[in-house]
Amino acid sequence: MMNHGATILHLRGAAGMDAIYRKISWRLLPLLMLCYIAAYLDRVNVGYVKLQMGAALDFSEQVYVLGVAVFFLGYCLCGLPANLLLEKIGARKMLLRLMLCWGAIAAACAFVREPIEFYVLRFLLGMLEAGFVPGVLLYLTWWYPSARRARAFAIFASAALMAGIVAGPLCAATMHQLRDYGAIDGWQWMLVSQGLPVVLLGVLTYFYLDDKPEDASWLSPFEQKMVEQDLERDEEALNYGAATITNDEEPSALATIWSLLREPSIALLALSNLLLLGASYALVFWSPTLMQRWGAGSHMQLGLLTALPNLAGIIGMILIGYDSDRRRERRGHFVACMVLAAGGLGLAIAADNGLAWSLAGLTLATLGIAAGAPLLLAILAGMLNRRRAAAGIALVGSVGLLGGALGPSFSERMLHWGGSAGMLAALIVLYLAAGAVLLWALRLAPRRGGPDAGHGQTDKMARN
Repeated sequence: MMNHGATILHLRGAAGMDAIYRKISWRLLPLLMLCYIAAYLDRVNVGYVKLQMGAALDFSEQVYVLGVAVFFLGYCLCGLPANLLLEKIGARKMLLRLMLCWGAIAAACAFVREPIEFYVLRFLLGMLEAGFVPGVLLYLTWWYPSARRARAFAIFASAALMAGIVAGPLCAATMHQLRDYGAIDGWQWMLVSQGLPVVLLGVLTYFYLDDKPEDASWLSPFEQKMVEQDLERDEEALNYGAATITNDEEPSALATIWSLLREPSIALLALSNLLLLGASYALVFWSPTLMQRWGAGSHMQLGLLTALPNLAGIIGMILIGYDSDRRRERRGHFVACMVLAAGGLGLAIAADNGLAWSLAGLTLATLGIAAGAPLLLAILAGMLNRRRAAAGIALVGSVGLLGGALGPSFSERMLHWGGSAGMLAALIVLYLAAGAVLLWALRLAPRRGGPDAGHGQTDKMARN
């Protein structure tokens, strides 16, 4: 039994650690979120320039569709090697190289003249952006123990929803305001204005970020030591029950990748991520069309209505991530998010094209989807020790991104087959399947520490 003095000391220690991690979050997350917004815009802005670009260059719809597909091909191929390289050379150097190159390539897309040039640049853009999100998630595991990652991952991931809110108005305003300025068209100005700032952000990340807590001069030696001990306890819990590996026995990158591919729990998490992202990309792709069918009128009204689900997603993502960390529980939160996503789409079906209730259903679904994605990644990171984190995060992320290529085409078939209700029903099945597959993955996971890492065992060392 703790005496009164020991209890006060314990509470001060917990509050002190909270203060240290708040300090870390305020230092790292705003800049990383700004970089993610820039990455998201460079990924999706080609959709906004499609009409002007197609008219100016005589590009067909097929050229645009293939350009989107080759982006995801490059993304899926290069996420894993990029993360392994980031682990080797550090986040600052890797992010600098990635952002310098992808910013220049994104701007260069404004000057393509032939379809082959468009394909090549989109493929290269996918290759370079592939290392960003998995790299940042790996980087955050170097700063946060598993019990604190869901909130950090959720805050970082909310940048994509923020970008989704501003993308339409920003792209439209840029193309409209600069259409008659200088020697290039409005769509070219938009690509240049959203590509070149990434180069500056890359330089800023190099000088502003630190690779590890021990490198951070803005943390006191005591704070550095406390974070280091927190991470060491976390690593010991992850390695609990695993074979001890000495430095001489450190496996090669290929051996690590092969061991991950042979581990059923990792393969099932990758499948769950594929189902989740495939359904989510399909929903994002078809949401404007659905809203028009539900009765949204002008483009301005459509843009405002599209922002509502994204705002709900941002709020839900952060609050649910916080609650997951507070309760030290992941699986129940993730399954609840998938049920919420399915229920929201069910409400949209039941509304029978009524705008208000259909929009309410889409908002609930987006809340569940947005909150579920970082929870899955937090579960994954909680199952991987430092030796396997780089490869595991990139591997599961790359498989999930195949959903970006498969989801929209699958949903188009469902839309043709069963209309809006048929497509939404198919997405409901995918979300429920993502939750079921994740539960299956955790049943097969090794019994180790961390929230929900292997039969829901908790990290007792981190609690004490």
